[in-house]
Amino acid sequence: MKKTTLAVGIALALGAGVTHAQTTLTLSNWVPPSHFISTDILGAWAEQVVEATEGRVQIRILPSAVGSPEQHWELARMGVADITWSNFTYEPIRFKSLWFAEMPLTGSNAVASSVALWDTIESHLGDDTAYQGVKLLGVGLLGGGALHHGSRPMVEPEDLGNQKLRMGGPVQRELLEALGAVPVAAPATRGYELLDSGVVDGSMHPLESVIAFRLESQLQHHTLFPGGFYDGTFFIGMNERKWNTLSEADQEAIMSVSGEHLSRLWGERFHAQNQAAEEALREDGNQFHEPSEALLDKTREVREAMLESWAEDMREMGYDDPMAIVDFYQSRYQTLDSE
Repeated sequence: MKKTTLAVGIALALGAGVTHAQTTLTLSNWVPPSHFISTDILGAWAEQVVEATEGRVQIRILPSAVGSPEQHWELARMGVADITWSNFTYEPIRFKSLWFAEMPLTGSNAVASSVALWDTIESHLGDDTAYQGVKLLGVGLLGGGALHHGSRPMVEPEDLGNQKLRMGGPVQRELLEALGAVPVAAPATRGYELLDSGVVDGSMHPLESVIAFRLESQLQHHTLFPGGFYDGTFFIGMNERKWNTLSEADQEAIMSVSGEHLSRLWGERFHAQNQAAEEALREDGNQFHEPSEALLDKTREVREAMLESWAEDMREMGYDDPMAIVDFYQSRYQTLDSE
């Protein structure tokens, strides 16, 4: 009986009545099984892979993660799990090339931004050594994060002064510092604890996370910036050596439901969740605000300075025209956003 050896060392035999070899790939997932990423993105995509490969490739979502969220790119690269997903921002130096997509006012359409980022990586960043060892299967963004506060609106530049705000990643830190706030680095999962204890005054989240992490009573004020206050970039990737063991037919079948398709699926699910969260928060009486023109102008100034600094770093990394990457992304985003 022919067997396929998984990266985690599990040998799976052919099932009765199956006339072709079957490969089962493990997927490490660090959010609860009930989370929409587990069900509506990872689970839905896994089913599509089975259908596309006519059952030759199965994906088993592991009952618990094989490491911390910060480790998941390396876990895929080393083959500890066949497939992983996580935030590019957890490895900010390795993936500095993607910082531009997380900057303020970049875009609030999760579908357009997710597909635009996939296309940008394919067209401009595919040769980046940062991706070596991992077959990138899809990417996604949050659909524009918002600024949330526990007790008052954040609409003028002075409103942010000395306010302690939970954040994650260097782009968010730089943004808050430039606006006069005090960034407090902590994972989103600690949001309730930090707000309840008064360690922070507010937090940075997409709207869906306010509901997902049960922060609606702690965060009563939500400032929505056109194009988002910030964003987050995510990946779904597979160990490259494991990928290369698949037949060409199975690789093509998997990519028919991955790449742009999977990135679009990610964006659609986040868009739906953000919309549902906003409706729920408004029904509960939470207050929504728009930034003043003064705060928007200041945020635009910060964005331009951040882009200039990023472009300089990219030139030192060997990219002759970093702004061409940004221009391509923004053009692609605008096209997709208008569809």
